[in-house]
Amino acid sequence: MQFITADDVDRSLTYAGLTETLRVAFREGAVQPVRHHHGVERPEGTASTLLLMPAWTDFSKNAHGHIGVKIVTVSPDNNARGKPAVMGVYLLMDGETGEPQALIDGQRLTLWRTSCASSLAASYLAREDSSKLLMVGAGALSTHLVHAHAAVRPIRQVRVWNRTRANAQKTADALKAEGFEVEAIDDLDASLGWADIISCATLSTVPLVKGELLSPGTHVDLVGAFSPTMRESDDAAIRRARVFVDTRAGATKEAGDIVQALTSGALTEDAIIADLFDLARGLKDGRESDDEITLFKSVGAALEDLAAGIAVYRAVSG
Repeated sequence: MQFITADDVDRSLTYAGLTETLRVAFREGAVQPVRHHHGVERPEGTASTLLLMPAWTDFSKNAHGHIGVKIVTVSPDNNARGKPAVMGVYLLMDGETGEPQALIDGQRLTLWRTSCASSLAASYLAREDSSKLLMVGAGALSTHLVHAHAAVRPIRQVRVWNRTRANAQKTADALKAEGFEVEAIDDLDASLGWADIISCATLSTVPLVKGELLSPGTHVDLVGAFSPTMRESDDAAIRRARVFVDTRAGATKEAGDIVQALTSGALTEDAIIADLFDLARGLKDGRESDDEITLFKSVGAALEDLAAGIAVYRAVSG
């Protein structure tokens, strides 16, 4: 069994390449049970979340495939400890024998596949001339999301907002060193109408993206709020947008932005236009006009991890 580090993952992938790998994966499909989602309570501090995400090749289509499972913890208090909120490992196995093939750094794999799922959605939903990106949240995922969106759209200007200004500035400095025109901002509301793409990756339980402030033609990419009690957009944003998700089963069960909007009546399940399976297979259209607002909500799909894990394993194995 190979042990594949975070640096190995970085060397094995490109944002454009993984976006296309995920496009093929959603087109072809895989077996992916709804992930196991467990709260881990503690006497002090915020509860952590344990996620178990299995997936395997559809062996009715491909006799020689893989089985994979990701074990992830999300610990909101880690920010105060100077550690990422998301930790994890990915175990890739031979599809025929079950033999372990690789143990992959799950934290880095998650950053890559999550950001490239957003860029895959943006390739269908964001205006082709989108050049201004507002990054809401400055965690480990933020720079990956900016790079992923820039792989599919001509992003030239970036603004970064975070509850902690110092973290927003740190992310802005990192992106500036990589060639982006970027600034850290304090007034989130003032930049909502400026952006062509708004990408959110936070652990917020209150809406940050206010629908009344969105400009026509905006694409909203919601990556955080992975549980029903969390939320990054308000009902007005949901009502004004054509809504898309990564997977219907996951989003309608776990995504706070979707679950809460369904409860309030701001959204019905029938009004969810498509998921990534529909878009990748050409069953549904994405953006239909330059003026419409589109909103994509992801909670993560085990298929994404499997596809990314296989890509890394093949690259490392030569």
